[in-house]
Amino acid sequence: MRTIALEEHFTTPAFVSGPGKAFIESMAKGGPGAAKIIAQLADISDARVAEMDAAGLDMQVLSLNAPGVEQADPEEAIAVARDANDLLAAAVRKHPKHFAGFASLPVGAPDQAALELERCARQLGFKGANINGHNRGRYLDDPFYAPILERAEALGVPIYLHPTMPPPAVMQASYGGFHPAATFMIAGPGWGWHIETAMHIMRMILGGVFDRFPKLQVVIGHMGEALPFMMPRIEAQAAMLPPPARPKRPLGDYLRQNLHYTFGGFNYASTFQVLLSTVGAGRIMFSVDYPYGSMAAAREFLEKLPVSDAERAAIAHSNAEKLLGV
Repeated sequence: MRTIALEEHFTTPAFVSGPGKAFIESMAKGGPGAAKIIAQLADISDARVAEMDAAGLDMQVLSLNAPGVEQADPEEAIAVARDANDLLAAAVRKHPKHFAGFASLPVGAPDQAALELERCARQLGFKGANINGHNRGRYLDDPFYAPILERAEALGVPIYLHPTMPPPAVMQASYGGFHPAATFMIAGPGWGWHIETAMHIMRMILGGVFDRFPKLQVVIGHMGEALPFMMPRIEAQAAMLPPPARPKRPLGDYLRQNLHYTFGGFNYASTFQVLLSTVGAGRIMFSVDYPYGSMAAAREFLEKLPVSDAERAAIAHSNAEKLLGV
């Protein structure tokens, strides 16, 4: 069974010395395990391919590691994004059966980002874009970002919306006052990343993004960033909004027709069951969250899912093949 993993990360020298410097330096304090992850992020060549082969993974769709370029000054973001995309394109050319690419975009310069997305899709063969959450506190429902969304819809490529840390004001109000390690955990991978991404999607729905761009497709990870669990409640509440504020379609329609969902390291059977019962197997795709997640563990989780063979194949590869054309 072919396996295509969609939330898989890499770094570049320009990223590590620029927008990603603080993140990588913080990671480096984590000891030997962190050092291994940093090395794995930097490798998009033969060693990664060998690890994929050993775990039974056929393809990774690669994206620049968080925090990406979304928090950088626009000029730096333009340069680092283009450099990352060119390096990724070279890796894809060397290993076309194993790697595909999501473009990094300088979203703080939307017109340039739209041009870069078109270059990546048409010239480099990338399958979409990866956007790491908000852009200095601004979200994709802001009309400022319309050139990016319009171009993604026109090109027929999805946006993978990856988590990032909440804006500074939210960090202080909601996550401050703890031990620094506890603050990072609860604001980041333990809670805040996922709620932040879910709120980003809600902003896009309530802000009319999918009404203005009805064919736009967005992918989110981590079994839906808590949205499937909350969907019945949110939908019922949204239906009671007065007409000017009410979405044009039932809220669940957007979550089932404009969104797709990946594992992203959430190898939890109960969470998967909620996602499956809410959106169906046709909207779920495999991912590892490499190198933060284990390829072997993710593949084992996929094999044990309580689904039919046809549903397992859809999740493992055919949904991604249809969405991305890989």
